[in-house]
Amino acid sequence: MIPRRPLLAAGALIPALSGCISVKTPDKPIEINLNVAIRQEVVVRMQKDVEQLINQNPEAFPTRPGPATPPATKPVPKP
Repeated sequence: MIPRRPLLAAGALIPALSGCISVKTPDKPIEINLNVAIRQEVVVRMQKDVEQLINQNPEAFPTRPGPATPPATKPVPKP
């Protein structure tokens, strides 16, 4: 069991100790170093470059017709 007297004494001192709190701005600017990977921008640039390259050289990248889609199958009735 926790003794109550020290807790009551601490509780009575807390309002007496809580005074004015002042916050000063720093003299020097705050420097924040972040390591951020910007992979998406690089990929988008590469995609645009490749798209432009394909459009400039259509014979180098011939388009093939895609595979035929299989006919839809009917569901098998359950016995």
